[in-house]
Amino acid sequence: MPEIARFYGIVIKMFFKPKEHEPSHIHALYGEYLGEFNIRTMEMIQGDLPKKAQELVKEWLSMHQDELQSMWDRQQIGKLPPL
Repeated sequence: MPEIARFYGIVIKMFFKPKEHEPSHIHALYGEYLGEFNIRTMEMIQGDLPKKAQELVKEWLSMHQDELQSMWDRQQIGKLPPL
């Protein structure tokens, strides 16, 4: 799973389609915790990421939402700046 960004100990990754399923989403890893976030709504759709880490991921998502959706649609992963 390619790494898109890393900040405050949180690693953001995305799988390529067709292996992945809709809705478009990213994976956030923080130590032993994981969270899957919907790119469009920015809500955590599954996982056990602590609340503070969720807030940081949502803040970062709000800054890069369009770029992430474009990556999902084009199936081309790139690096994005950290928070």
